[in-house]
Amino acid sequence: MKKLDIEKAVKAIELDAGMPLPDLQQALQEAQAGMGRVTTPEQILVRQARSRTGLSQQAFAERIATPVATLRDWEQGRFAPPGGVLCLLRLISRHPELTQELAAV
Repeated sequence: MKKLDIEKAVKAIELDAGMPLPDLQQALQEAQAGMGRVTTPEQILVRQARSRTGLSQQAFAERIATPVATLRDWEQGRFAPPGGVLCLLRLISRHPELTQELAAV
């Protein structure tokens, strides 16, 4: 397999996107090195808490009074939830029935 010219690829992708993409070069280097995707403990916690409730992203986001786009960002690792949310997610992960009480509030 031919080795990717990362500098050339970054320039082409940024030109196509019409803006600089600061982490692109590092991401391409990691992909080329076979590092793959990194999953954070926070991502795992968010997914686990929602999964244990059996709720869709939309329903879960409503229960925890968070925009669904923010929940998606947390699940996909674009952003980490703040400390208070992490605490809530730990509780929900251990006691999924708590989301029913949140719905009643």
